[in-house]
Amino acid sequence: MFDTATTALLRAVLDEVCQGVSLGEIEARTHVASKILEAATHGEVSPEALKQVARAALSQAPIMWR
Repeated sequence: MFDTATTALLRAVLDEVCQGVSLGEIEARTHVASKILEAATHGEVSPEALKQVARAALSQAPIMWR
């Protein structure tokens, strides 16, 4: 689906934005990851734009996810 560089970028964005989210909060990380993937699938590959998408997804998540 994505090349190696893009996959690494998506992973880096997820890890950076979810830095304060426990690895046990699978639902939160999954939610953010799905929004990042959705944006990338629609052609967004700018690191800053992907971070913005990820932060918005995290901020819209239920309180327990933050």
